[in-house]
Amino acid sequence: MTKISRRVFLKGAVCGGISLMAITLDPFLLSGNIAFAERSTQPLWKPDTSRNKIVVVSDLHFGVDDSFAETVYNRKYFVEFLHRLQGTTDVRELVIAGDFLDEWFLPLNYAPVSNMNEFFIRIASNNQLVMDELKNVMKSGIKLVYVIGNHDMNLGRDTLEHLLPGIVQFRDAKGLGRYITGDRREIVIEHCHRYDPYSAPDRVSNRELARSDETMYPPGYFYARMGTSWVMEGRPKITKNYPVLVKPDVADSDQMGAYLYGKTLEKLFNRITEESGFEEKIFHMDSCGLHGAYSLQDMYPVNQPDGSISAPVLFRNFQRSWDKRQDMNDVWTKIPFLEAGAEAQSKAYFYKCAKEQYLGKKRHPYDVVVFGHTHVPDFQQDGKKFYINSGTWVDYNSDYPPATRTFAVVKTGAVNTAVLYQYTDDGSLYDMREQVNNS
Repeated sequence: MTKISRRVFLKGAVCGGISLMAITLDPFLLSGNIAFAERSTQPLWKPDTSRNKIVVVSDLHFGVDDSFAETVYNRKYFVEFLHRLQGTTDVRELVIAGDFLDEWFLPLNYAPVSNMNEFFIRIASNNQLVMDELKNVMKSGIKLVYVIGNHDMNLGRDTLEHLLPGIVQFRDAKGLGRYITGDRREIVIEHCHRYDPYSAPDRVSNRELARSDETMYPPGYFYARMGTSWVMEGRPKITKNYPVLVKPDVADSDQMGAYLYGKTLEKLFNRITEESGFEEKIFHMDSCGLHGAYSLQDMYPVNQPDGSISAPVLFRNFQRSWDKRQDMNDVWTKIPFLEAGAEAQSKAYFYKCAKEQYLGKKRHPYDVVVFGHTHVPDFQQDGKKFYINSGTWVDYNSDYPPATRTFAVVKTGAVNTAVLYQYTDDGSLYDMREQVNNS
């Protein structure tokens, strides 16, 4: 199948220029080409006679303020999706696999958050229609499950239970969770940020600075804050002159790790060219163990007087914390920093993680792994085993422009089947398996 953009696909579908045969023949599917108000009462597909399907959504990114939140336009579609899910009587569980209520996507001028519980309650209030519809999902008999993500790693168990009484939460290490489900406990669902050194909870690197066990934000939190402001500024292209690192001896894995981290930041911040200066104290913190103001310079690795590479304040010797972080973050099969740091931006890396951590385990019958986090939908099948990335519902998916509003459906039983869908503008479901395999 030729790769096509979402806009071209939808235009072709309306004009009849693209065949919808794959959609209409899918056993999960019921066409949604009806008026918005009318279609909201229709099930998503023709249900089986038993509750044997697990639906996974992730990376919803509902925000505290619609002026900068990533999911505003798509919110009405998600509410409609939830309403129709209630009438899809073979759905056993709806799993929200992380990045549900967003604490990271905040502009730099947003006031420091000092009370996380109150902050998440404000996010929920700003998205009250979603919260109400999720309560209706539970009332319909569908089990609602939450697995924590990196953008909501400080969302407390009691706070979420207060917001959604009856939701089932799966957490293991602090700021992380994995959910094992299915008739044979053959399905593993997690956000997968524990394998990303730039997004996994970091209770090591800044502990001495914070003098607190509460510190948990990884570098990705600071990227997200700068990225939000950059987007609000209109994505300006500004030439930046960052410190130049001297490459160490390739045989020195420790310093090569530090160099890799520095080059990763260089590439990132030459793309996210937010208007503030390198030495400007732009990160105003009063949460997660950090209090005060910090600059990009404070976290940027440079060659120190002794020749070693390290950031001066935040995330000093960042590469050295990774091994201990994996222990604290309950990573079952450890990944070297040079591998994780270099490959964590690729979808192939997370498929490899799924195989190493779960699908390849001979002593455990894991047949299906569903991740989120990357915003890049993926679907891989190897015999009777499946790997799926459920993608995202943000309004504009900059990481994979052809698609947003994507989700996974896994049928449990003696043998699993699985589908990756996009919820389209007209309410129909587009089977994305072939498209993501060819991308």
